[in-house]
Amino acid sequence: MNVLYLLSILSGSSIAMSRSQRLFDLLQLLRCYKFPVSAEKLAGKLDVSVRTIYRDIATLQSQGADIEGEAGLGYILKPSFDLPPMMFTLEELEALRLGAQWVAKQANGEFSEAVGNALAKISAVLPPEHQVKYSEDIVRVASIIDIPKVLVELSEIKQAIKKEHKAEITYLDAKENTSTRIIWPMLIGLFEQYHVLVAWCETRQAFRNFRLDRIKTWQHVEQKYQRSRHELLLEWEKLEQINNRFYRY
Repeated sequence: MNVLYLLSILSGSSIAMSRSQRLFDLLQLLRCYKFPVSAEKLAGKLDVSVRTIYRDIATLQSQGADIEGEAGLGYILKPSFDLPPMMFTLEELEALRLGAQWVAKQANGEFSEAVGNALAKISAVLPPEHQVKYSEDIVRVASIIDIPKVLVELSEIKQAIKKEHKAEITYLDAKENTSTRIIWPMLIGLFEQYHVLVAWCETRQAFRNFRLDRIKTWQHVEQKYQRSRHELLLEWEKLEQINNRFYRY
């Protein structure tokens, strides 16, 4: 017996349906967190008691859900566990499509091929009768405005972020002053007018936002940050008062 079979059995009565929906909701909620989340927070989101969360997690674990953690430390759903794509509602698929189309138009089209492949894969595994296969677009993403040319390859920046490596840049600020800095690149933000790199700047000993079109040179440094990227991001989000519970899908 696995999780999905268990949930199908539970749906046999109204009481069981309620529990089955709660288990589905708990799995979905866990999918939204990349890092362990407390039972108290899960209980608050689902409007149930902490004891119920403990019991439901134990049930899901016993039926094959790859959930790690324990009381007092929090729980996390491992990436190896997934629910089938047909669990998406029409509205959720519409949101995914719009978001994907917006991303495809950003960063000089760097993600357009990946977006096309992703949407094709989602469509391919949907049931033949799914409404999204027959619906016309109601909302579309408009073409973005022209953005300043970026001299640095986005792939280079992404690689440095993934490896948590430093970089040496030559930067032209808003007053047209040029400086050379050692930075710890953390996050790329795609805005309609321009793209921004969030980084820790060794020169300023503080977090700084660097517009990608103002980075004139980029030199990869084979040296890791002195702190983890996760720790830096949490500190940056706290300073920026960002409440990011859906922590980087």
